[in-house]
Amino acid sequence: MRRVQVLTAALAGALALAGCSAAGQEQGEESEPVRLEYGAAPEQFGDLSVPEGADQTEVRPAVVLIHGGFWRDAYELDLMEPLATDLTGRGYVVWNIEYRKVGEPGGGYPGTMADVAAAIDHLAVLAEDHPIDLDRVAVVGHSAGGHLSLWAGTREDPVVEPVLVVGQAPVADLAVAASSDLGGTAVTDFMGAAPNQDPQAYGAASPAERLPGRAPQLIVQGGADTIVPQPYVAGYVDLAREGGAEIEYVVDESADHFAVISPQHELWEAVLDRLPPIR
Repeated sequence: MRRVQVLTAALAGALALAGCSAAGQEQGEESEPVRLEYGAAPEQFGDLSVPEGADQTEVRPAVVLIHGGFWRDAYELDLMEPLATDLTGRGYVVWNIEYRKVGEPGGGYPGTMADVAAAIDHLAVLAEDHPIDLDRVAVVGHSAGGHLSLWAGTREDPVVEPVLVVGQAPVADLAVAASSDLGGTAVTDFMGAAPNQDPQAYGAASPAERLPGRAPQLIVQGGADTIVPQPYVAGYVDLAREGGAEIEYVVDESADHFAVISPQHELWEAVLDRLPPIR
């Protein structure tokens, strides 16, 4: 695997302060996830997984998982369940979220993004009854969920501010993706317009137009990805680098689009290595 580390000692310092190394942690017992609502719409819920035996006196770092599927209603949070199981077994509290998608009432821009913001901020409510350390929250998203994860790291005045946002083969530059027909009409279906028709909306929604962001970023990518090909992701990384973002870029040349969400793959190990540790 080829690892390319992008930018500055500032990133190393930020990740060190956040404690973003999960290496060597002990495996824990898993608990069954509990489905909880964070809003009134049918799709505004998440599955909360807390390690067996964890109690409120010993708070744990939390990982928010955001599934992909080009923001379409054919895909759901079960895509991220293997990662949720792996993380819970390692001792993390996991919040695997669902959201309104294209094809569902209120889905697409801006409703989908409002849901993601509300779901992440809902951790502050969940922390009242569960052992969640709100100062050690990471957000991990795949594909379109990677777009939403990176965007979450650019929000102004969030209730819960991530210490790390991870894009797994993310659709990070919406204007480029739309103009290149990435996913067919997926981007314009999500945004409700082409970039030249509503540049203000793209400026609000695209991580590439909100750089440098607030949270350190980790991008993991497969060189054999034909769904979100590496050049699209590398182009975003270049923009982020130029914009002064705190970013790290990890590539496995042989991996495809779905390898990045396999708990057995080295690209998942790269994510684990950078998550806040279990103390």
